[in-house]
Amino acid sequence: QVQLVESGGGLVQAGGSLRLSCAASGLTFRNYAMAWFRQAPGKERSSVASISLTGGATYYSDSVGGRFTISRDNAKNTVYLQVDSLKPEDTAVYYCAAKRYSVPGPWLDADFWGQGTQVTVSS
Repeated sequence: QVQLVESGGGLVQAGGSLRLSCAASGLTFRNYAMAWFRQAPGKERSSVASISLTGGATYYSDSVGGRFTISRDNAKNTVYLQVDSLKPEDTAVYYCAAKRYSVPGPWLDADFWGQGTQVTVSS
């Protein structure tokens, strides 16, 4: 049974930072490209960042480029999203996703999803 479990969300003031984590189990982690999506109230879920199997290549959406950093630790079966210079418009539920043998990019779907972690940015 594949599980992706996110953590690290919370309430933060504008300009602050958080580090989101996603621990994967039940799959061969090194065979999966990983991504973070987010969904704000009343909006569709959208791709934020993604990372290749080895971590050598990454993708960021235009809205977060330069402020967010995705990374992975294959020894710990974990992917991270460092979110800096947060803005109120970054408020959303952030989801971790896995796609087998994929490449970084603006994913529209994934093989597996986490349950999400809430990030709320106050102004």
